[in-house]
Amino acid sequence: MGWRILVPLIFMIVLSSAGAARDLTGCTFENVTIDSREPFKGGIRLDVSRKLKPRFDEWQRQLLSTEFGRAQWEQFASNEAFRLTIVVTTERGMNAGTDRFEWDEAGDFVGATITLGDKIEHGHPDSFYYPILESLSTLKDVDVDSPRLLAVAKLSHEIGHVQQALETNAGLLRTQDKLIPAYRSIFLKNGHNASDAKLLEMAKQMGGTPTEIWEFREYSSEAIALRFLSEKLASHAYYCSVLRRAKRNIDEYAGPYRSIFSGLPELNDSRCRL
Repeated sequence: MGWRILVPLIFMIVLSSAGAARDLTGCTFENVTIDSREPFKGGIRLDVSRKLKPRFDEWQRQLLSTEFGRAQWEQFASNEAFRLTIVVTTERGMNAGTDRFEWDEAGDFVGATITLGDKIEHGHPDSFYYPILESLSTLKDVDVDSPRLLAVAKLSHEIGHVQQALETNAGLLRTQDKLIPAYRSIFLKNGHNASDAKLLEMAKQMGGTPTEIWEFREYSSEAIALRFLSEKLASHAYYCSVLRRAKRNIDEYAGPYRSIFSGLPELNDSRCRL
């Protein structure tokens, strides 16, 4: 029980800093307004060193080997009005995060950055917040390709964060990312009293507390990663083992967020007796 309480608290403390690096995956946004005087080019921009490029190329190849992954990639590759930057860095290790949003001067959401550590082929996130990614630990001792699969699943999860953001009302998104740091500051100064009137009002404006917003974002991206993995593993010998573990994780830990997964056909595959 202590771990379940600790994770959201840590999240609120590190939010809007370099917090994503402390989790294996994460969605913590830095907001940037771009200069309208500079030419804007949409699509996907890669910031990957020559040394790490072959590794990323393999992750991309694996993502594009599925119809779902190709759709994820193409959504941004062909979007001239939105710029998705993907960075691969040695500074993040096993971690990945979506941590920079770009807005134009009119207030339109026009860009985001996904940062991938160079070692994301390792490190399975905890089952409490990452029921799908953790389910891949089933394969780590039986499939030599499981590290690569874990990396690509993390990439799909992070692209899912950007997909979510594009589907969210831009005004609400900006309100959330403006008020979350202020909420965090008050929360830390008032002795962690979430019943503070100011915090209750902020939560009302944001559509939830920072923890609730973060949890919803993470579970929603897990549902997206599940769709990628179910296609990628459809003919895999341990397909059902992974799905069973994922479903068990969801049933045990997702709580009020189970509804995010309830309508997914991937969790109702008759072959696996889920």
